Amino acid sequence: MTPPSTGSSYVVSGASQDAPTVTKHAGVNLGTSMKARHLVMMSLGSAIGAGLFVGSGAGIAAAGPAVLVSYVIAGLVVILVMRSLGEMVAHHPASGAFSVYAERALGPAAGFMVGWLWWIQLCLVIAAEATASAQLLVELWPALPQWFLALVFMVVFTAINLMGVGKFGEFEFWFSMLKVGAVVAFLIIGVVFLLGGTPADPPGLANLTEHGGFMPMGIAGIAAGLLVVAFAFGGIEIVAVAAAETADPARNVSRVIRTIVWRILLFYMGSVALMVIALPWDSESLGTSPFVAVLDRAGLPGLGAILGLIIVIALLSSLNANLYGASRMVFSLSSRGLAPRALTKVNARQVPVAAVLTSTAFGFVAVLLNYLWAEAILGILLNIVGSTLIVTWLATLISHLILRRRAERNGEHLPMRGWGFPFTNWFALLVVAVIVGLGLTVPDVRFQILATALLVVALLIVGHLVARLERLRAGETRQATR
Repeated sequence: MTPPSTGSSYVVSGASQDAPTVTKHAGVNLGTSMKARHLVMMSLGSAIGAGLFVGSGAGIAAAGPAVLVSYVIAGLVVILVMRSLGEMVAHHPASGAFSVYAERALGPAAGFMVGWLWWIQLCLVIAAEATASAQLLVELWPALPQWFLALVFMVVFTAINLMGVGKFGEFEFWFSMLKVGAVVAFLIIGVVFLLGGTPADPPGLANLTEHGGFMPMGIAGIAAGLLVVAFAFGGIEIVAVAAAETADPARNVSRVIRTIVWRILLFYMGSVALMVIALPWDSESLGTSPFVAVLDRAGLPGLGAILGLIIVIALLSSLNANLYGASRMVFSLSSRGLAPRALTKVNARQVPVAAVLTSTAFGFVAVLLNYLWAEAILGILLNIVGSTLIVTWLATLISHLILRRRAERNGEHLPMRGWGFPFTNWFALLVVAVIVGLGLTVPDVRFQILATALLVVALLIVGHLVARLERLRAGETRQATR
């Protein structure tokens, strides 16, 4: 890929105009020792977490076996979002990813809003994952208090993120490999069970047609299921952030995005298909621990405790990847004058130490909250996270619409191209609008969407003020150097 020109549609102020194998922000270089295999496993590690191991039961309860249709629709939207994002990353990799592209397409206030909203979301998710991991481990091994385990997790993963991107990537690779292996093993065991190879009698396909049929809740159930499962795919977008620290970002992100979403869809849809075939969709056990419920139904209850430990590992892997993503996002914001400049400092390992420590701060606060309100804190954190993922999707699709047209108008070379532009963008935007509309009909979700909307407005206002101050400061600096 040839270096982008100074007028490139995807280039952001402060970014390097050199070959895009170096991620440079405000004169500070990040490392490039992340490998393509690290990128693949990090994406899987971020997306395969509580949403699959725990949350899939909620989608089944909402739609019955027809939740598979909900997964197809939501998965298609994610594919289109990731193709759009991948095109922008391949053209100009940046650790701020969708925040950088929103700034180029819609202005610095939009870049500020998208970046800070995603950072806030990840900080809350980090705290929630530390809490959930500690909570689950206490249930399996009640020897240590929940707050102490949450503290240990935060200390360990902060240290891992300070080791350097190469070591972090290697650790995350093997960590994610464990839970991907667990999902693959579950799929194999499930198929063997359905073929009659386990101690229990296979159920056949009766559970797909009985108990109200394949669509017991009708079209409304599919719509409700869509609302639930859309958020299960959150985390996959971190590949766009991490790609900037690989040696060949354009090639790596193109290769990863072409395959990663299909793998995740296979894991999600394969696992959920086994669940609705193995057990009646209205079974209470699917709502509490769906993977364990299937293993119990297959006559293999002894695997439940092992699976519980794997779920803890899955959550910790997501914590690790999300801490990385949060630190790189706030680093990018700082490099563009949209966050305190001190957050751009890196150590000898090319790690933005201040950005990492800032991103862990709320996780350590959550340790205290675990000590004070161990039973309630997880639910509170998950409700706060709300619908911020929708904003990232919208910003990515709209930014791509604007920047792709600008690039074509300027005759720029695009190493990777999204499908069916611009019709696929408009289709994805329509589906996201439907998801939001459905959410507004559900009281709890309506509160999350409205709260997120208020936060978006507040961040846009602050972003406008910060960008204006940054322009004034830059103008004064130019005057002083004349």
